[in-house]
Amino acid sequence: MIYITGDTHGPIDFGKLSSFAAKHSELTKADYMFVAGDFGGVWSERTLERDIKRYADLPFTVLFVDGNHENFDLLNAYKAENWHGGKVHKIADNVLHLMRGQIYELDGKSFFTFGGAESTDKWMRTENVSWWADEVPSCKDYDIAHQSLQKVGYKVDYIVTHSIDENTLYLPPLLRYGFEPFATNRGLSNFEETVTYKHWYFGHYHIDAKVGDKKTALYQKILKIE
Repeated sequence: MIYITGDTHGPIDFGKLSSFAAKHSELTKADYMFVAGDFGGVWSERTLERDIKRYADLPFTVLFVDGNHENFDLLNAYKAENWHGGKVHKIADNVLHLMRGQIYELDGKSFFTFGGAESTDKWMRTENVSWWADEVPSCKDYDIAHQSLQKVGYKVDYIVTHSIDENTLYLPPLLRYGFEPFATNRGLSNFEETVTYKHWYFGHYHIDAKVGDKKTALYQKILKIE
């Protein structure tokens, strides 16, 4: 089975995963839980072992795209490996970072992943201590994404990102919050225009809501991907 949820922020919002695991004793490492960015489990060298153990002890496999609140120095220090058709950083046997612009085949379904977003709270953070410039996708990230998508004819089953395309910010219920579009939103718009997909899941905005017919914002809810 494949499930998906929103940001976990390391130990801060981890409780939704542990509660879900307690209610679903039938799940195994062959089941997957996507986290749509701001994973936060790879944050501090001092607490890394403890924080990752929380996730590694879950009965299922945790798959996360990166958000804006990640320690990219620590995250990118992991060696990239091949996994189910795409590149990953293997944090633990059952905790994997799904890298930007990759496509994975899981249980007969294809997933295109593209992490990253701009922090709105940079003013209160310190660069390379609590904020990293790598949160914003690079031209290379977009090039890798298009190379991956070309191989499948720009057609996938699901898209999993942290942020969302610019036009979606102007749709209810996101519209009411007045979120400001950034370069990442404009970059993701290119995928909206070129990729054929069944559904697009994203985090970042700390709400749980359906946006139109084909997009879902996630934070605390855990949904099953049918």
